[in-house]
Amino acid sequence: MGRVTARRNVIRIRDGAVTTRPDTLVVEEPLEIRLGGKPLAITMRTPGDDFALAAGFLVSEGVLASADELANIVYCAGATDDGGNTYNVVDVRLADGVPVPDITLERNVYTTSSCGLCGKASLDAVRTQARWALDTGPKAPFRIEPTTLAALPDRLRAAQRVFERTGGLHAAALFGADGELLDIREDVGRHNAVDKVIGRALQQGLLPLSSAVLMVSGRASFELAQKAVMAGIPVLAAVSAPSSLAVDLAAETGLTLVGFLRGNSMNVYAGEHRLALPTATATG
Repeated sequence: MGRVTARRNVIRIRDGAVTTRPDTLVVEEPLEIRLGGKPLAITMRTPGDDFALAAGFLVSEGVLASADELANIVYCAGATDDGGNTYNVVDVRLADGVPVPDITLERNVYTTSSCGLCGKASLDAVRTQARWALDTGPKAPFRIEPTTLAALPDRLRAAQRVFERTGGLHAAALFGADGELLDIREDVGRHNAVDKVIGRALQQGLLPLSSAVLMVSGRASFELAQKAVMAGIPVLAAVSAPSSLAVDLAAETGLTLVGFLRGNSMNVYAGEHRLALPTATATG
C-alpha cells in the first residue's frame, strides 16, 4: 500500500549551517483488531503485514495455535462515517468450533504492560495459556552455538531495509540453529514486529516454532518473552537488557533468554542448557 514511510520537511543544522530538506519517516497509524466483529484491541503500528500482526496477537492471547483454527481475516469496509476503508481496522473470524474468548473490559488481558497484572499473576497466566511446553532438560533437542548467536545482530541489521531509510523501526527475526534467516519483520512497535513474524508462521502452519531463535532489536520485555513462549520458541535473544519479569518467565518456562548480544559478548539469563558453554567463573 506504500504506507510504510512518509516524507516530511525538516530543518537540518550541521556545523552552524541551516538547510531545509525532506526527510523519510516511518509511518505510525492505529490498527483496530476485531474478533468476530467485536472490538478487541488497538495498537499503534507501521502499516503492512496487518493480517499477520492480528494473527500473531491472537497467538499471544492464547486464542490461536494453528492455521486451521483461523477462518479468515479481512479489512473492514465502511470503517469511516462516509463508508470508506481506512485499512486500519481488521476483523478476525475463527474457524467453527474454536472458542471465542469473552470480550469485555474485564477480560484477562496480559499482553501489554498496562494490563494491570504483574508478578506471579502474569507468570501463571502465560503458563496456563501456553499450548506447548518448552523442552527444559539438558538434552533438549534444540541447541545453538554461542558463536552462531553472536552473528545474529549483524544479520538482523543487514536485513532491516526500512530501518536503513528511516532509523525509526524495531525489528524481529526468526533464525535457525545454523544462523539462517527464516523471516524478518519491522514495525514502529517491537511487540508488533514480533506478532508479525509469529502470525506469518501461524499462517504458514509452522507453529510451534520449536527450532527457531527469536532475535529482537531492542530490549527483552516480559511481553516479548511471553510471545516467544506462546509460539513455542525456545530461544529469545536481544541486543539490549531484559526486564526482571522476563527473566522470571524464562526461568519458569525453560525459555533460553539472552541479552546484551553485541559482538562476541552476551549475557545468558536463563535456559543455558541450550548453549554449548564452558564452565562459568563466578565473580563478585
